Amino acid sequence: MNVSLTPELDRFVAEKVSSGRYTSASEVVREALRLMEERDQARQAQLTAFQHELEERLASLNRGEYEDPEAVRARLEQKSRERKRQSA
Repeated sequence: MNVSLTPELDRFVAEKVSSGRYTSASEVVREALRLMEERDQARQAQLTAFQHELEERLASLNRGEYEDPEAVRARLEQKSRERKRQSA
């Protein structure tokens, strides 16, 4: 497989190899792809969890179970803070 890189990316890869952390450009690309795959899997897991929670909430609404709007807001704000901490 041949891959064309922009001059900036080519320099970036060369810097990584020069640093001694990687032994070749291929190793840099493999690591980048592995990290991209991890990120994609994490995003998919978050989406799946969100969809599951949404389905649960809709089922609750269909059963006539409602949650106080302030409690919902507090829960969502807490989850947002947790996500920000995890991504930092």
